[in-house]
Amino acid sequence: MSASVPAELAAAGALDASREPSPPVGIALGTMQLGTRVPADRAYDILDAYLDLGGQWLDTANCYAFWLSDTGLGGQSETVIGDWLARRGARDKVLLSTKVGAEPTRPGGFPAHAEGLAPEVVRDRLRSSLQRLRTDRVDLYWAHMEDRSRPVPEVADTFADLVAQGLTSRIGLSNHPTWFAAAAKVHAESKGAAAFTALQLRESYLHHRPDVEVEGENHPHGMMTIGSKDFAARNGVDLWAYTPLLTGLYEHPDRPLPTAYDHPGTYARLEALRTWSRELGVRPSQLVIALLIAQEPSIRPIVGVSSVAQVRDAVEAARLSLPEEALTALNTAG
Repeated sequence: MSASVPAELAAAGALDASREPSPPVGIALGTMQLGTRVPADRAYDILDAYLDLGGQWLDTANCYAFWLSDTGLGGQSETVIGDWLARRGARDKVLLSTKVGAEPTRPGGFPAHAEGLAPEVVRDRLRSSLQRLRTDRVDLYWAHMEDRSRPVPEVADTFADLVAQGLTSRIGLSNHPTWFAAAAKVHAESKGAAAFTALQLRESYLHHRPDVEVEGENHPHGMMTIGSKDFAARNGVDLWAYTPLLTGLYEHPDRPLPTAYDHPGTYARLEALRTWSRELGVRPSQLVIALLIAQEPSIRPIVGVSSVAQVRDAVEAARLSLPEEALTALNTAG
């Protein structure tokens, strides 16, 4: 995995100081449904298990999960995480990643009335996120979705100022095109300011058809491309992948394929995936996680879970070492 925070909290995962800390894992825990679909008590158990197993990164957003809330507004995930951090005294054992830009300004107002990335919005929403998370800083703050009403230099300066103020250690771009990341990098370098050091995009093992929109989306999701991977590799930028397991598709072979993935290459890749999962004695979804981490440049999957058992499966997958034969077969299938 490419470098991010020095030492990446080498002691993370040791709630019990008498135990040997678990080695770091290459996944981020997706917390989108914590506080809504996943109630607080189960969320605490999930967070405890992730930390105990060596997990570090918690990925959330100020808008999670407005579509699951009776209020029509977000903040539930950050609130549960903040409560857990306070209960467990675990702030210095985890790395916090949260986002701004996609929260609706009124219930039912997304996406036409998303908050956007105006400087005053970004600053105000970070203050609110910090209050919910019960902390004075985050480790990575993302621009959640592109706001075409704001110029690149303004967005870059707004987020760089947050680093200068010590409110976040790093800044990242989620669902932004590569050209935006490149332009922001040039601008930051010209001013000697903090630059965006991470890209968060949608990526999995299956390849979607370029002529069909990915289904179930009500705003443009950024898809990881060869271009974004090249940009990351050349500039030391971390890649994060959301929806890596395609909401359970790999574990349910009888489930109809979404139109965007219904093409001959998909069937060849699924066959290779199932063959190698049997050969290696792991679940297909675990193999997908391991394969993303093994890519060059490495990709950090954001794995959403709803149970402790799923946490254990994901961490186990992140620690798999895949044989070269499997990597070659899986990467060239389809």
